[in-house]
Amino acid sequence: MADLEILVSELPTLIQSLKLIIGDSNEIMGQIILINNAQEKLRNIKQLIVQELRFNNAKSSAIATLPRLATIPMMGLVDPAIAEKFGNSKTKITLADLQPKIDTWIEWGYFLQAIATDILSDIQLVNKLNCDINYPSIPNAFKALADNLKINLDLDNSNILQRQIQKISNSQRELLQFQEKLNYIFNTIKTSRSLLNILLGVSAFYGKSSFALEWLDDDHELIISSDGNFQELTDILNDCDFFQEESAALIIQSDILKEEAEQALKKIEQKSSKDATISQQIKIVPKLSTQKIIPSTLVITSTLLILGFCGWKIKDRSPQLQQINLSLTQEESANAKFKSAQKLGMAAASLVQKPPHPLKVWQQAQNKWHQAIILLDSIPDETSVSEQAKKKLAYYQMNYKSISQRVLVEKQALADLESAQKLATEANLFVPNSPYPLLNRQQAK
Repeated sequence: MADLEILVSELPTLIQSLKLIIGDSNEIMGQIILINNAQEKLRNIKQLIVQELRFNNAKSSAIATLPRLATIPMMGLVDPAIAEKFGNSKTKITLADLQPKIDTWIEWGYFLQAIATDILSDIQLVNKLNCDINYPSIPNAFKALADNLKINLDLDNSNILQRQIQKISNSQRELLQFQEKLNYIFNTIKTSRSLLNILLGVSAFYGKSSFALEWLDDDHELIISSDGNFQELTDILNDCDFFQEESAALIIQSDILKEEAEQALKKIEQKSSKDATISQQIKIVPKLSTQKIIPSTLVITSTLLILGFCGWKIKDRSPQLQQINLSLTQEESANAKFKSAQKLGMAAASLVQKPPHPLKVWQQAQNKWHQAIILLDSIPDETSVSEQAKKKLAYYQMNYKSISQRVLVEKQALADLESAQKLATEANLFVPNSPYPLLNRQQAK
């Protein structure tokens, strides 16, 4: 009995070791050995329990030995998500009940060993896992992106402003890449039928933090731990949705910040240009004319000749002048469209600051983003602002997509609220008087 007591006291450590940490593939083989050792000890405990039950040959005598199992150290510290793996620490358990639990833990060990073997036999999977550990986890990556956009603009220094604008542009590119990665993780986990493919999505989510397969709960939901936190696959999907919304908000914030920086830089450049022009005008000293007076007849004749020549040249070049005028008109139109789109974008971004908002506000912002996109998309390629318009168009389209998703969520929420209110009203109609008939009570419930 003493041997059984010693082994049972080791149960928490044994059960906690029955997990597969996925990160560096070079460490997986060592974990297979540890899992196998834990299984061997569990089998020894099971054998001693069988002997003890046979020896006592009575349920009551077995129950008498059980209170010691309720005081297993560390039981109360287990996350509720995997309480089934360890058993309820507040409930006394019989040796007969412990026996099937040990069988379950041993089977879980076999399952982990099979997964580990499958991973190591897939070279592409191993390479992907080893690549993921070079990148931060999604939560850490988002925090770094948010920190990068905590910028105090220097509105008086053009050099610093240019560097800050470049930093914002880099952050925006990284945010777009971040959103693409979130989409990959979400789609891989949600749509994959193979557990190994699902693990690829999970690996991309946790990155350097790595993760461990802890347990399958009663609903056959895979439970994962990382940095001491336990999550189900559905929790990871919900986190992806959350970070998609937060990153979209960061893109809007970065747009506003960049607009402010670009406008400040433009003002500085205009002021510098104006100062340079004034300085140049001050340096010009008018010279006194030293030319002799030319007879008026000669001047008149020369003027007529010049006017005649110029008239011929203008007539000859009128198609070119029309083309130039057309180009100037197109350029002015493009600039006007670009400025209007920027104003619409800033207005839309300002509308959705500090949510939550009613559906009407989200729809107003959605319409402004849509109008801005139409304007930017209509700017011709040959104009000077076409490149800026294309870059802005990509950001605005991302913002519009994010806002459109929020509009759908708000519409669904309103529809759900109306349905709930309607059902509550109908329930009240079923029970207008007391006492209530049984059928009415059931319908109202």
